[in-house]
Amino acid sequence: MADGVRAALLAGGEGRRMGPLGRGRLKPLVPFGGAGRLIDFSLANAEASGLGEVLLLSQYEERQLMDDLYRTWWRPGFRVHFGPYDRAYREGTGYLPPPPGGTPERGTADALIRKAPYLFGPDTSEVLVLHADHVYRFDYGPLIAAHRRSGAALTIAYQRIERRYVHLFGMVDFDPAGRLTAFVEKPAEPTSDLVFAAFCVFDAARLHHYLERLDGTNWQHDISRDVIPAMLAGGELILGHEVPGHWEDIGTVDRYHRAHLALVAERPSLTVDQLPCTIRPEVARAVVGSAPGVTRSLVPADLVNGGLLEHSVVFPGARIGAGARVRRSVLLPGAEVPDGADIDSAIVLEDGTVQSVAPASPRGGAHV
Repeated sequence: MADGVRAALLAGGEGRRMGPLGRGRLKPLVPFGGAGRLIDFSLANAEASGLGEVLLLSQYEERQLMDDLYRTWWRPGFRVHFGPYDRAYREGTGYLPPPPGGTPERGTADALIRKAPYLFGPDTSEVLVLHADHVYRFDYGPLIAAHRRSGAALTIAYQRIERRYVHLFGMVDFDPAGRLTAFVEKPAEPTSDLVFAAFCVFDAARLHHYLERLDGTNWQHDISRDVIPAMLAGGELILGHEVPGHWEDIGTVDRYHRAHLALVAERPSLTVDQLPCTIRPEVARAVVGSAPGVTRSLVPADLVNGGLLEHSVVFPGARIGAGARVRRSVLLPGAEVPDGADIDSAIVLEDGTVQSVAPASPRGGAHV
């Protein structure tokens, strides 16, 4: 399956909309699920799908991201390629060359065209585009196989959600034959309940053609706002591939919080076993329904709990002080809750900072 497929992981997010949670760290490295980070989902999916290499496309604090990924994801049979920085980084010269073109990338499509020498080649027939801030487990194999059988220029992953949330995403619609007929990024008045799940597989030659045609024009440098609409307007065959099960776009701290509450719902759509475990993998963790001091929470085996924990997600190394109560919250690695504290609907950061979030009901669902 992997022959001819070049996987590209867009990981340029700064996390500014995440508030204190994103301060001082790249958005792809925001901890998630008591087990790993946001970026780990796409990498785990790629590895499980038989892809031996993923090209990293980033532009903020590349050294921090590369150091982390080299430490976490270096293993036999799978690697993250660092594009123009790969050789220098792996040779340990301590020097990273300036970005190609000498100008900052202004969008997701810029990331593709500026790294074209590392993305397109004589052996690349398809380009699988992934993002580093989506929570889902998915085998890309059937998507790529269906794309190849169809001869399409592009096959996009999509999911059906409640229409009231469609305005937050890229809305898509298809004709009875499954061909894409509409693609509108963040529509003010949605006319469909289908959204782009932000990963897709392109015919490599057609993608390169449209990137070169758009580059230098008055465009927004974006895959969703420019490339896909241009392909649609150009009459290209664009098909859809439905994504079943859990899929979540972690765009804001509110969605981050709600996604964690969904993990401890009575019937979670994403289980503990499906969470990539890259943070203290030696520490066991599980959802505990009811135990002394714990009600329906995802907890690590090393939790020190002197209080009450309810409907929350806890990372390894966290401590809850005597008489403290924690409800509907997320405790990041090493977070400490003081004795007697009462925390509800919040994220407790590694340094003890409490970032409050508007209360949300602990329920299932993957899209809000």
